[in-house]
Amino acid sequence: MFKFIHAADIHLDSPLHKLEVYEGAPVDQIRQATRAAFENLVRLAIDQQVSFVLLSGDLYDGDWKDYNTGLYFVSQMRRLRDAQIPVLIIAGNHDAASKITKNLKLPEGVRIFSSNTPDTVRMTHLDVAVHGQSFSSPSIKKDLSADYPPAQPGCFNIGMLHTCATGKAGHAPYAPCSIVGLASKGYDYWALGHIHKREILNKDPIIIFPGNIQGRHIRETGPKGCLLVTVPENEKPKTEFIPLDVIRWFALPVDAADADSGYEVIERLKTGLDDLINQNPGMPLVVRVIISGATVTHNDLVFGKERWKNEIRATVADISNENVWVEKIKFHTGLPVLKTSPETADGPIRELLAVFDELRDNPESLSLLAAEELSALEGKLPPELKEGDDPLLISDPKWLSALLEHIKPMLMQRLVQRRLQRGETE
Repeated sequence: MFKFIHAADIHLDSPLHKLEVYEGAPVDQIRQATRAAFENLVRLAIDQQVSFVLLSGDLYDGDWKDYNTGLYFVSQMRRLRDAQIPVLIIAGNHDAASKITKNLKLPEGVRIFSSNTPDTVRMTHLDVAVHGQSFSSPSIKKDLSADYPPAQPGCFNIGMLHTCATGKAGHAPYAPCSIVGLASKGYDYWALGHIHKREILNKDPIIIFPGNIQGRHIRETGPKGCLLVTVPENEKPKTEFIPLDVIRWFALPVDAADADSGYEVIERLKTGLDDLINQNPGMPLVVRVIISGATVTHNDLVFGKERWKNEIRATVADISNENVWVEKIKFHTGLPVLKTSPETADGPIRELLAVFDELRDNPESLSLLAAEELSALEGKLPPELKEGDDPLLISDPKWLSALLEHIKPMLMQRLVQRRLQRGETE
């Protein structure tokens, strides 16, 4: 029996983008998080006395500003060398962008696979053969695995590959491959990298992404770590996910449906936050609060955003003893839908509802509206409103359609209320 660690996408010293603009953000803690998680990986390897460590690409985050990142990595590799634990590495797309990586001398026992052609490292004392190839440039669009050698008889064969596999949203389509193609090589285990979410693509043979070891932003949520793989004699390998992260990101949904007031929404937030803290004991958390649902308190939430944002931040700080930081607060609420339709409404309201329905049912009309009426407005928007994870996509008919559905109940509510008020006073 032997054990090894499979990790990928370390992204040491990954730069933080716009994090400093959020008041109270634990910037220093997050900036050091990738190093702290990597130290946890090295400590795990030593404590578990693993036979070797596999790092399936993207140690770094592109070219370094200086040598400190590389020197730090070398210092951690010396710890594994002193523990007599070999490390096998394939360079990923981000590593290929680093000029310094190509020149930095690594300690004995650390092997980076060639980028010219697939290579094999044989560990005769374990009867293990590891096959791999590094990226030669930041963008590889061909299937590297197609040229990998067949499995070596009498060995436990491992393939290391930095790949998008069959393609994943949010990840560049690098070194694409198929599950059938990988399985055809006859390997016992495929140690993949590049996709930052842990995922088993196949169970026999095991083809698996471990995910990255430390979340760096809100698109990398949940526990992050590595796989501890145990290979019993004459049995199939067994994988165990081991968390390594030192700070964790989550989207925290809050259902405001039918809430009578903003304070009731706060109470629901408390319940969800308590659950999140209990599920991640002792772990510093970064959360994005997303409040959604049809509620009569929608106008109060939307028009009093700053007040309720501060209420939420104060509540989170109090409950968590400042161990949870709110990265952003999103309001996706709406007013309850009124029982009003073009058939039952009259006058201007009927006409307005008909316009809404026409735009909803005819994307061409929305496209025409965007092109003729809104293009000038879009050109005047500052770049920060057209970028990021929640941009204003005025020229996108789908985005406009969703916006119309969002504001329709609010507009109808206000119009009906005004008519009722006029009726009461006339």
